[in-house]
Amino acid sequence: MIEICRTDIKSKTKANAIIKALKIRFPTSNFNFDLNDCDKILRIESNQNITSVVVEVLNSQGFICKVLEE
Repeated sequence: MIEICRTDIKSKTKANAIIKALKIRFPTSNFNFDLNDCDKILRIESNQNITSVVVEVLNSQGFICKVLEE
């Protein structure tokens, strides 16, 4: 399952730190950012439905993170 989220992450350093923290919490899932996209995309690839938890984690740290609707 792949979910796409819009974020306000602008720096590669922050994106890498977030990915590292998410990989610790969800070791079997994959995450990547497309910071060149106007929506600063976070792509979540997981066998479990973890998207709501990921969004909640980022929002609780002061970032904007919303699932993009198709």
